[in-house]
Amino acid sequence: MASRLNPYITFAGDARQAMEFYKDVFGGTLVLNSYGEFGQKDTPMADKIMHGMLEAPNGFTLMGADTPTDDHRPGNNISVSLSGDDDAELRGYWEKLSDGATVTVPLDKQMWGDVFGMCTDRFGITWMVNIAGQAG
Repeated sequence: MASRLNPYITFAGDARQAMEFYKDVFGGTLVLNSYGEFGQKDTPMADKIMHGMLEAPNGFTLMGADTPTDDHRPGNNISVSLSGDDDAELRGYWEKLSDGATVTVPLDKQMWGDVFGMCTDRFGITWMVNIAGQAG
C-alpha cells in the first residue's frame, strides 16, 4: 500500500450518521469501529465511533470519529491523516511534522495493532500518522 494523505473529521457524537451520509454521497466501502469494540464497553462512548473510514470508488478516502471529550469546537474539527505500510517513509514524515510540535499521542504501537502518533504542528494543524501493523 502506498502512503496516503486524507482529511480526518471529528464529530460531536454523530460520526456514524455523518459517515453513512458521506457513503450515500460518494459510494464505496464504509468501515465503522466503536469505542466499545476496542475495550471501552462500559463507558458512555461505547457505541460512538472511535474510527470510521470511507473508501470511495474514485479514490477518495474520508476518515472520521466522535470526539471522546466535551471539547468539540466547530472550526477545530479537521485533522490530516497520513497512513500506509511504509514504515521508514511514514516515520520520516512523523519526525519532521512533530519537530517543534505539541505531541498528543507519541508514535507507538496501539491497541489495534498499528503504530500511531498524533501531533499539532507549529502552525496549529493536527496530524495523525498511522503505520499499518506487519503481518506475522
